Amino acid sequence: MAVIVWPSPQVPVVPGHVGPVLLHDTATGRLLESAPGERAGLYVCGITPYDATHMGHASTYVAFDLLNRAWRDAGKQVRYVQNITDVDDPLLERAAATGVTWQQLAAREIALFGEDMTALGVIPPEVYLGAVETVPLVVDAVQALEARGAAYRVPVTDPEGVAGAEDVYFCIDADPEFGAVSGYSHEVMLALFAERGGDPERAGKKNALDPLLWRGRREGEPYWDGGSLGQGRPGWHIECTAIALANLDHPFSVNGGGSDLIFPHHEMGVSHANVLVGPPYARVYAHTGMVGLHGEKMSKSKGNLVKVSVLRAEGVDPMAIRLAILAHHYRSDWMWTDQVLADAVDRLETWRSAMSRDGGPAADATIAAIRAAISDDLNAAAALAAVDDWCARSLAADGSDFTEGAPGLLSRAVNAILGIRF
Repeated sequence: MAVIVWPSPQVPVVPGHVGPVLLHDTATGRLLESAPGERAGLYVCGITPYDATHMGHASTYVAFDLLNRAWRDAGKQVRYVQNITDVDDPLLERAAATGVTWQQLAAREIALFGEDMTALGVIPPEVYLGAVETVPLVVDAVQALEARGAAYRVPVTDPEGVAGAEDVYFCIDADPEFGAVSGYSHEVMLALFAERGGDPERAGKKNALDPLLWRGRREGEPYWDGGSLGQGRPGWHIECTAIALANLDHPFSVNGGGSDLIFPHHEMGVSHANVLVGPPYARVYAHTGMVGLHGEKMSKSKGNLVKVSVLRAEGVDPMAIRLAILAHHYRSDWMWTDQVLADAVDRLETWRSAMSRDGGPAADATIAAIRAAISDDLNAAAALAAVDDWCARSLAADGSDFTEGAPGLLSRAVNAILGIRF
């Protein structure tokens, strides 16, 4: 099925520009310049659309929206690519459990995700592709890996398998750099692989960590023609690799996602690319922290989700939700609480009050502080503090610190760089 991108917000142009944006690279542990030169390429892994956007999703996409905005503010030509895993086991299972087709469920949740992103002011990707519509890309990539001796087949022996069906696996030993992104030990990799969709116990595999590239046809499951691979559907990791390699320069600037994607998803995807086109796959691997609730990680499996759509339906201003996210550094793990939201609502009201005036303190230094904070590993909390300081001075002013038009200039900068509109 084809996925439709959400509408783009209007981004004001503000005098000046952000400097080189430094990002923490997961692979090296160092701050690296994210996009030297005039072009910037960003790939952020999209959702599996079997439930509504929760705060963990929102936090990730707002974080990389900051990066997108910073690059644009710096005058770079940005190409942002995102996928939608619109056929996968969790989606099929949820559809069966709720009595709808997997296509209906995916279409509904993709549309809701777009509504949430629109409300949060997230600039949409230039390329937005579903797994279903990119099956030919995946088939080509898997066939290429097989031709290089980096993929092998395992007969499907479970009762649902159709006659002659084969699963195709990637051989991690084909990539000498496997493990360089996460730096995890073999024991940690095995544990995470089992926890996050892998099948380390599958009989017939050469290595317990070898990931699935192509799932041979099973009765009752959707399938596509894989040419020499036979009928089946894409594996998870190769989907993102195939889309990124087809739509971005190689290497591209930043491969991003939540920290739960470091392994196995990003490690495997990078390894596929290393064999297909050679390293490096991306210049920087950037990952956001996890958002929790009541002391636990927020996740669909736990059912402890704070959903953006539910908050919006309750009348919460989406800009308050965005401010609540920006109050935390993108790499930190944090907890969503009623107080976090209340603080964001108060901050938004204060900002609106200060920026609704005809004049106020000169805004140039504050805008420079916002840009400096964002260029330093997307330090949104420091940027918010700079705006807080300006607002406090504006609201306390006795008339002596007055520059006509300053609130409007700062408002446009806050919109353009932080994505907070008034």
